[in-house]
Amino acid sequence: MQIVRLTAVLATFFVAMLSCSDAKAIETVAKQAILMDFNTGTILLDKNAHAQMAPASMSKLMTVFMVFERLKDGRLSLEDTFTVSENAWRKGGTKSGSSTMFLEPNKKVHIEDLLRGIIVQSGNDACITIAENLAGSEDYFAKDMTIRAKELGLKNSNFINSTGWPNKNHLMTPYDLVVLARHIINDFPEYYSIYSERSFTYNGIKQGNRNPLLYRVKGADGLKTGHTEASGFGLIGSVKRNNRRLIVVVNGLNSERERAEESAKLIEWGFREFDNYSFFSAGEKVSDAEVWLGQKPTVPMIVNENVKLTLSPRTRKKTKVKVVYERPIAAPITKGDRIGTLKITVPNMETLEYPLVAEKDVKRLGFIGRIMAALEYIIIGLPKKL
Repeated sequence: MQIVRLTAVLATFFVAMLSCSDAKAIETVAKQAILMDFNTGTILLDKNAHAQMAPASMSKLMTVFMVFERLKDGRLSLEDTFTVSENAWRKGGTKSGSSTMFLEPNKKVHIEDLLRGIIVQSGNDACITIAENLAGSEDYFAKDMTIRAKELGLKNSNFINSTGWPNKNHLMTPYDLVVLARHIINDFPEYYSIYSERSFTYNGIKQGNRNPLLYRVKGADGLKTGHTEASGFGLIGSVKRNNRRLIVVVNGLNSERERAEESAKLIEWGFREFDNYSFFSAGEKVSDAEVWLGQKPTVPMIVNENVKLTLSPRTRKKTKVKVVYERPIAAPITKGDRIGTLKITVPNMETLEYPLVAEKDVKRLGFIGRIMAALEYIIIGLPKKL
């Protein structure tokens, strides 16, 4: 990548970047939808993504998250057992049309089985069993879910139960769901693979995973479907191909077939129209900054984080990146000092900014050196521009 030297204050160069609005648009009949790139967090599609909706069983992701977190920190193990209450049995498995694991009252069930009962079979009885054993009651567990969700950044989620059973106050947004999914995938890789399992047998009853993406989309490995009369048919899915992963949420659809077709269509569009491009890696030199009264005339400026962006090829030639700093930077300079800013400007998007820091120390010149530099400045001015 070639840097074009323009002024003493700016070094400007052109790179490829994404303006999602510049990509070819796609329509969806879903009432709510979002498509996010997992690695960069770029939103590729937003249709009412911040509107609260009835999430149905998709909210079981939060119930599972509460268990995964306890497994991760050692408060629980997969071999631990929870007792099934009569309430969990009746409320979670006897209602008409209810999703159930077919648990039996007063039986002890391993955490590992309960997780598969929720993730694969969407068992309401498994959710309530988890809730009652962890918090004493489902109501109290739902309050814990809401508190923890807010801490994770799920600002518009409110849980009334552990199952997603219809309640006017049990609400999430598509955006909150993809944020939660990113946490689950990133934080719990040792347990996330359960979401890709296509069937689970418990109590002699085999049930298949209802996620249609697992059967029809290459690279699909999660996550959850949902359906109630209030929510319509919904799905949160995740698909990984090579080094890219996309997460999709659709809701408010009219049938299982429509849910399967819309979610697959959006995933394929996202992989086809966009890609991830790495411009700078953490610790990589971006440019050199001029130094005043230093033992070295310049200091390398580096980024401390990976600059990786999800791009549409249509915007590659429309984006500008600027390295901004005040010239020259007075010595002494300490390694890690912020001395500039990398600004990325994409059409129709807010400018992105990344701190640029000094790669190494630059000591100040001694007394004689400073005198000579001052005389040079008086005679010929500042050093030539980069």
